[in-house]
Amino acid sequence: MALIDLTQMKSGDTATVKSIKGGFGMVRKLETLGIRPGVRIKKVSAQFMKGPVIVRTGNTQVAIGFGMAHRVLVEIEQ
Repeated sequence: MALIDLTQMKSGDTATVKSIKGGFGMVRKLETLGIRPGVRIKKVSAQFMKGPVIVRTGNTQVAIGFGMAHRVLVEIEQ
């Protein structure tokens, strides 16, 4: 299955995080939010015009910026 970034997911889709394209600081920030390789996430919604992307990891719902979401590569579950 091909990898896509969080911004390309549709609302309601569930996926597994495969990798994060970014420096140590960004990877660490995402890990503190619960977004790390191997974790299942669900895209709740996205704002218009490159606004924040809202995802759910476990029981936690977080909003991350478009630029950061663009660097999180996921594999959609079938």
